[in-house]
Amino acid sequence: MKDKKSKIEVQGFEINIVSKNDNDYISLTDMANKFGGDDLIYSWMRNRNTLEFLGIWEQIHNINFKGGEFETFKKEAGLNSFHLTPKKWIDRTDALGIYSKAGRYGGGTFAHKDLAFEFGSWLSPEFKLYLIKEFQRLKEDENSRLSLDWNLNRTLSKLNYRIHTDAIKEHIIPENITKEQTSIIYASEADVLNVALFGKTAKQWRDENIKLEGNIRDYATIEQLLVLANIESMNAEFIRMNLQQKERLIKLNQMAIVQIKSITNNPTIQKLKE
Repeated sequence: MKDKKSKIEVQGFEINIVSKNDNDYISLTDMANKFGGDDLIYSWMRNRNTLEFLGIWEQIHNINFKGGEFETFKKEAGLNSFHLTPKKWIDRTDALGIYSKAGRYGGGTFAHKDLAFEFGSWLSPEFKLYLIKEFQRLKEDENSRLSLDWNLNRTLSKLNYRIHTDAIKEHIIPENITKEQTSIIYASEADVLNVALFGKTAKQWRDENIKLEGNIRDYATIEQLLVLANIESMNAEFIRMNLQQKERLIKLNQMAIVQIKSITNNPTIQKLKE
């Protein structure tokens, strides 16, 4: 999964944030720049309390953390000769909480938000509070946008589903059949769309994913939901044109392939997912 980059402004200073594998890393370099520069990161890391905090965090979150090297650092902490840099810490202990990123723009030392907030507190309690406030605002905005995008696409899909079922009712369902027979026809037509887009029926998906709740469409991507909305409308038109189910399936599958390829790398779609 590609890293997601974002920025916040804290007390007039721009702070870069990188999201890696659902974990947020905040630029310590940007934070330190407000108060002087990278030397503050080194001063913070050589502090015995900081070192213990970093080590405990790694022990909790990192199964590959080299505890022996950590103990060596702890014995040296407090000596005038002790000096610890992010690179030395990472190389010697295989730490995950801190990493360095090259680049003139957006580069520097980044730390998991747990560690970054601790660094912020060391720099200035006031700064830390504003940092947390802006970070939480960013997360709330991201969650709100994702929820809106998802609900919008689900709504489009449901609206088109109504158009689709109306077309089935008007042109496929014979008169005077039972409700059970009607549901069979609806399910069959829903699977035309499922096979055209997902390559399998609803039952096939359930059989393959017995531990998951919901249905195949609940786990669709944004791209798939957009295409689903389109092919539902087209299937309704094909039904009104009296095309046979087999012919409609072939046409819908061809449309789904073309549309997925077209929108997968669309910049607008990518922004919705950021």
